[in-house]
Amino acid sequence: MNRKELDPTSSPRESFGALLRSSREALGWTQQDLAAAMGYSDSYISAVETGRKSTSRAFVRAADKALGTGQMLELMWVGMRRKGFLEGFPEHAAQEARASEIRIFEPNLIPGLFQTKAYASAREAASVLRGSSTQDQAEERVKFLVARQRLLKRVEPPVIHVVMDESGIRRPIGGAETMRAQLEHLAEVAIRPHVIFQVAPFGLAEHVPFRSVVTLLTFADRSVVGYTESAEQGYVVREDKTVRTWERAYDRMRVEALTIAASLDLIHKARKEL
Repeated sequence: MNRKELDPTSSPRESFGALLRSSREALGWTQQDLAAAMGYSDSYISAVETGRKSTSRAFVRAADKALGTGQMLELMWVGMRRKGFLEGFPEHAAQEARASEIRIFEPNLIPGLFQTKAYASAREAASVLRGSSTQDQAEERVKFLVARQRLLKRVEPPVIHVVMDESGIRRPIGGAETMRAQLEHLAEVAIRPHVIFQVAPFGLAEHVPFRSVVTLLTFADRSVVGYTESAEQGYVVREDKTVRTWERAYDRMRVEALTIAASLDLIHKARKEL
């Protein structure tokens, strides 16, 4: 049987199909196996995976249940159809879910994977007040975040290396109580065996190489995909030259950032000062 190679950048349908296929293959299932588990035909599964058919919420919920993917497929499906998500971000979240290593630089905030629900909700409430999103969109984004964070609870979670700017620790999102709880949660997550957490202190100044969020995802075959954002759009970056440049800059930055122990000390100090 000929296997169609998918281009997740070509359309939302192919982006969703690529995630469905990778989730199925991660279990070692054939299309026939998934069809039997879901109660759909294998020809329908094939059509969705190759982007020839759009599908329904009922289908993606059944797929999430059969594959044990939480709400990830459903929320990606929702994300591709609503204006509440940056273009490109649902695809990045799908790639993130299958990465074996995640390297993150966050310039302003606590990284999403490490945010408490209260911290995330405070940010989204502010966007509603500014008129940049609706209440429904804000709630969808928080649900999406909670679904993404399930990868931290896997039996074999990805290795996550975070370098975040000191400003993200100092900015009291949601007020003092919410931020204290957030910093306590951050300190707990930062000492997990699969997490490497560092702070880029203010003293690094102009030597911090990035001015916006940058994520590097490494997959089981050692291929690497990048992601960054502007205010209007998210960008999944596959161009090898750009990704390699980001990797070199990230490696240098993590050498210059605070040690793991010093980073934890800074978190505890910031929490006490609130």
